[in-house]
Amino acid sequence: MLWTASRVIRKFSTSTIYYQNKLRLALIGQSLFGQEVYSNLRKEGHKVVGVFTVPDKDGKADPLAVAAEKDGTPVFKFPRWRVKGKPIPEVVTAYKSVGAELNVLPFCSQFIPMDVIDHPKHGSIIYHPSLLPRHRGASAINWTLIHGDKQAGFSIFWADDGLDTGPILLQRSCPVEPNDTVDTLYNRFLFPEGIKAMVEAVQLIADGKAPSISQPDDGATYEGIQKKDNAKIYWDQPAEAIHNWIRGHDKVPGAWTVIDNQAVTLYGSSLLEGATPPGQPLEITEGRKPGIVTKNGLVLFGKDGKMLMVRNLQFEDGRMIPASKYFSTGETTTVELTEEEHNVALKIKSIWKGILSNVAVIEDSTDFFKSGAASMDVVRLVEEIKQQCDGLELQNEDVYMATKFEDFIQMVVRKLRGEDKEDFVVDYASRNINSMTVNMPHQCFINGQFMDAEDGKTYETINPTDGSVICKVSYCSVADVDKAVAAAKDAFENGEWGKMNARDRGRLLYRLADLMEEHQEELATIEAIDSGAVYTLALKTHVGMSVQTFRYFAGWCDKIQGSTIPINQARPNRNLTFTKKEPIGVCAIVIPWNYPLMMLAWKSAACLAAGNTLVLKPAQVTPLTALKFAELTVQAGIPKGVINILPGSGGLVGQRLSEHPDIRKLGFTGSTPIGKQIMKSCAVSNLKKVSLELGGKSPLIIFNDCDLDKAVRMGMGAVYFNKGENCIAAGRLFVEESIHDEFLRRVVEEIKKMKIGDPLDRSTDHGPQNHKAHLEKLLEYCEIGVKEGATLVYGGRKLPRPGFFMEPTVFTDVEDHMYLAEEESFGPIMVISKFKDGDVEEVLRRANNTEYGLASGVFTKDISKAMYVSEKLQAGTVFINTYNKTDVAAPFGGFKQSGFGKDLGEEALHEYLKTKAVTVEY
Repeated sequence: MLWTASRVIRKFSTSTIYYQNKLRLALIGQSLFGQEVYSNLRKEGHKVVGVFTVPDKDGKADPLAVAAEKDGTPVFKFPRWRVKGKPIPEVVTAYKSVGAELNVLPFCSQFIPMDVIDHPKHGSIIYHPSLLPRHRGASAINWTLIHGDKQAGFSIFWADDGLDTGPILLQRSCPVEPNDTVDTLYNRFLFPEGIKAMVEAVQLIADGKAPSISQPDDGATYEGIQKKDNAKIYWDQPAEAIHNWIRGHDKVPGAWTVIDNQAVTLYGSSLLEGATPPGQPLEITEGRKPGIVTKNGLVLFGKDGKMLMVRNLQFEDGRMIPASKYFSTGETTTVELTEEEHNVALKIKSIWKGILSNVAVIEDSTDFFKSGAASMDVVRLVEEIKQQCDGLELQNEDVYMATKFEDFIQMVVRKLRGEDKEDFVVDYASRNINSMTVNMPHQCFINGQFMDAEDGKTYETINPTDGSVICKVSYCSVADVDKAVAAAKDAFENGEWGKMNARDRGRLLYRLADLMEEHQEELATIEAIDSGAVYTLALKTHVGMSVQTFRYFAGWCDKIQGSTIPINQARPNRNLTFTKKEPIGVCAIVIPWNYPLMMLAWKSAACLAAGNTLVLKPAQVTPLTALKFAELTVQAGIPKGVINILPGSGGLVGQRLSEHPDIRKLGFTGSTPIGKQIMKSCAVSNLKKVSLELGGKSPLIIFNDCDLDKAVRMGMGAVYFNKGENCIAAGRLFVEESIHDEFLRRVVEEIKKMKIGDPLDRSTDHGPQNHKAHLEKLLEYCEIGVKEGATLVYGGRKLPRPGFFMEPTVFTDVEDHMYLAEEESFGPIMVISKFKDGDVEEVLRRANNTEYGLASGVFTKDISKAMYVSEKLQAGTVFINTYNKTDVAAPFGGFKQSGFGKDLGEEALHEYLKTKAVTVEY
């Protein structure tokens, strides 16, 4: 290997790699962060000529020293660099001997003399975890949270003789989420992105492109290390300020208050929204009102009346407990380990031994921290357990809660068994109806919790059977949309869902389908009272097909595959090109009111199977089954943030979803005009991927050689199924002239037999229209038809009873230019036009003479004619001698202004996937 000042040449048997502009580096510092920076700089071809770190502690070397010694890099372990403010000559001499061109200080707790800082050709660069000039000094991450900053980040700057005052070389920022902690900020952004940025900064210096931007004086702050005495909580503040104070002091030194005459330190704070949960009051000395010990933690109140919750409490003797256990005896039952759990315990014991190398034997009584572990060892322990124990996810606070090995293993076993899950609180609107008690959530569902809308607004959802109010539902705002999208983004990028293997994802979706089936009667009842769907139809179709849809896509989770592609070889080397199918990210789904649960299932099942997270807006008039579905997702174990449900208006919630920059895909079912507006907003905002299932005017052609009994029965179903509120409803029937009158007679005869009434009555055939405004629109539709000269054969009126009931209606003699022939009714209105016997081409021309192309149908016994007509009809679905026969395995979607993209079937998955091509040379 030949090193020069700016280049290294590495020769291998297969190829030669040239590294241009590489430097000789001295790394000064410590910790896992320093170790990762060191390793990545070496990978990029820079030569680390010396590592200067802290001495071993309790016989344990710092991680940076461990990595360097393993590589044979010279390592120096100086306890200090200066005495009484003056450099130690032999230390400085040892440093200068390595001949570094640049000092890199990724994390350094020691004071480094200016003789060392200024010695290399390129000086020294330092990583600092704040956006300088804000939060100079130690504990910068803590102060970012304490001050409630909306942006966090880090700076890499040129070292000078001031305290974090040198010129800026590079900065990166990220948003601070409402419940971020020091740990989450560090693990999500400051650690991984900081490593990348340090490497980038060194390369910029090597290439002569590194900037040097003086720090401004405006906005500069300096905060020192907080001590326990200064960390007392003052309660005369808003809840958010108290929350920021607690999370900013978590874990060191810990924010504290006085409870029952002793100082108690509070950990694990989060803001809490929604109704105040039930629990036992706890007096807080100097608090404005008592806290509440709940099943999930200790609820506290700010002076604004808003809430926060803390998960853990630590007493003066060092004992730490879950806040939910404050009033308990403190006794826990030791669980017996299975063979598999025993094997996990052995792996963890080995990990403890690797960290606590100074401890001869790890015993049940061994205390992690009393044996010499520090905060960085907590990170290492959590990460090694995750790596070696099949992805077992622990949090840093789990280690602090169980510091003795025996307690730690018991905690791990309870997590493995799912016994650590938090209780899930739902505020129900309950009704005794349909011989059962129906419990309906009515709040927004965001990040795994039900909560009120940000501004507290609600609206009434109406039972179309009698016009009565079912309950009040949260009316989401733009702020709620942003909160839900942030939760979905975090779940995708940082949460368990994004890391989960496909088979486990499928297992969760299967479990969700099972729960939907277990609750099918309750779901069908809610669907009936909220949308007017006949209960028996809701049970079979609205709910039944939803269950089938989730089961179908659950099976696809581990079968999503790319392909290998032969390409021209770059001789003398060889190439391999393959494609990967990857989830898109955060998806928005906006669904209509005609099949509230089924439309949710059609889109969200494919979206989730592909590995995405979602924010779903149900129709404003039918939100309740979507919110009940949200409750079931928690029971199924879907991680928080993966699914978010936002009831409210399309103009507010739907519009914000289409404009939101963090949403990468939007699936919409609804009207064509709204679909066009959504598509425009998606394009202008960030060019989101869009799939649209829009309006229809589906033609049904009935030839005189059909099975007339079947054609009458199926033709009525094509129009009146689900009260005509059916996207693929036959909007226009073309009946061959010779059978027109008989067809019409039989239809009217059958309509008169239909029972119209309460959708919960098992004998009801036809329920109420979905909502009042829609009923009024249908009556206006009929009035226009009569005015234009179409023949009203039957119906066209509102029934004289409470609720939104309309008679099934039949028009004939409808000519091509009429409003009824061109526009969709989306209701129980049969529109019939005659065509001349034998004139196949003419009826095809008329059937296709529409801007819509969602579905179509043909009835004939002549299979050749049927296949010819199906080929010529311009629609996404063609039914032959049947109608409304959809299946979860068959793709569904329209042509022309009925939209594009598919629901159901394998094709639906591709709406929620992106294709990446990878080419390898070898």
